[in-house]
Amino acid sequence: MLNENIKAIRKSKGLSQEELAVKLNVVRQTISKWEQGLSVPDADMLISISEVFETPVSTLLGETVAGTKVDDLKAISEKLEVINLQLAHRKAAKQKAVHWLFIFLCAVIVAIFAVLTVLSSPYLGWDYGDPETAVFGALLHALEWLFVRIAPFALLGAIAGICLTRKKL
Repeated sequence: MLNENIKAIRKSKGLSQEELAVKLNVVRQTISKWEQGLSVPDADMLISISEVFETPVSTLLGETVAGTKVDDLKAISEKLEVINLQLAHRKAAKQKAVHWLFIFLCAVIVAIFAVLTVLSSPYLGWDYGDPETAVFGALLHALEWLFVRIAPFALLGAIAGICLTRKKL
């Protein structure tokens, strides 16, 4: 909600991300991250944004309260903490999904290697005088040749991905 409000108010004021960044003494990428919901401004920056927009902080946070006092800094900080916790939870969920994707990739690569080992290229004994068999056999051979050369690198990359995305204890 905060990210949407910042973007909507910025656009309604006719400011670009670059212009808002200059007024707040931050880089444009920071504004972009706020608007995408990838990060949130701290309490002091939120007050600065409200001053630039000439809008109460409560409006930025999505409330319909008439005004905001400086004493409300604690309430603003608590709301920002909740938003930060939500962002951290979302990031952890994405990391977990990527971790399991790497595990699945490793399992698929190992399973395909097992199937290729068990089958031991049965198409090599086919009658290549038949055009359909010849084309199909050539395709299988090309796919196997490509897989055997690429899969070890993919497997190593997936193992590295598993190690990099595992949850730290």
